[in-house]
Amino acid sequence: MSTPAQHRKGVVLLVGACACWASAGVLVRNMEVHDGWKITFWRSLFMAVFLLIVLLFQHGSNLFQRIRAMGWPGVISGAMFALMFISFILALSRTTVANTLVLGSISPFVAALAARIFLREAVAPRTWFAMVAALAGVIIMFYDSLSGSGGTGNLIALCIPIAFACNVVLLRKHHATLDLIPSILLAGIFSVIMTLPFALPLTVSAGDLGLLATMGVIQLGMGLLLYMLAVPHLSSAEIALITILEIIFGVVSTWMFVGERPSHAALVGGGIVIGALVVNHIVGMRQAPQVPV
Repeated sequence: MSTPAQHRKGVVLLVGACACWASAGVLVRNMEVHDGWKITFWRSLFMAVFLLIVLLFQHGSNLFQRIRAMGWPGVISGAMFALMFISFILALSRTTVANTLVLGSISPFVAALAARIFLREAVAPRTWFAMVAALAGVIIMFYDSLSGSGGTGNLIALCIPIAFACNVVLLRKHHATLDLIPSILLAGIFSVIMTLPFALPLTVSAGDLGLLATMGVIQLGMGLLLYMLAVPHLSSAEIALITILEIIFGVVSTWMFVGERPSHAALVGGGIVIGALVVNHIVGMRQAPQVPV
């Protein structure tokens, strides 16, 4: 049980993590390079090096024992996280920041649906209603993309919740528990390997290299570390609710600093999705713990 001070610390850390993650749109839109493969390669490389240094400082040689202890579930989890990393940047390079963030945010709903189908896990009525509402929002966003560009990016963005759902189902099916940071480190390494053939040649301008380093170290690496520090002090529902701020921060910052204004349909559809997420999590926080989610 966290003390009030620890709880406040957890909230501040998680809000900080959301701010880090949300900076991706502004950073990418200020780059000269527009190749999503190249951006993903460099971001993943800087993130992996950053996490490796931090973890070696914390755990020394025990880090490699922790990585080996994860076994094959850790490898699969790392691969799914790598797919999420790649899909996020590829989507961001083909559609708006708002669409990418909103479509990625439906991950809990896709995971709940996958767990129901493959694991026969119960889904609370509130979550069914929220999933239907979120689906309506997604349909509005896709309908909007039919009249312009961004359809491909929207489809790629849907790989994020699908990969997340695969990760959740596989880990639950085999009752695996993972140390998340080593798994993320593996994800960074896998992402570097998977994107390298498509990212060649790797040359980028000095300015872009600085932005890419910022993405890897601050936007992704520091964001993940802040998230891990916050998790022990917050409930799952609180974490899910607060992380919705990433969407708000990301859309507003890109709108303010880059001038990328979401379309009317994206605002409507995204608002429906965010509303469904918020209501679902708030109701979940007020209900008894034994209610399935």
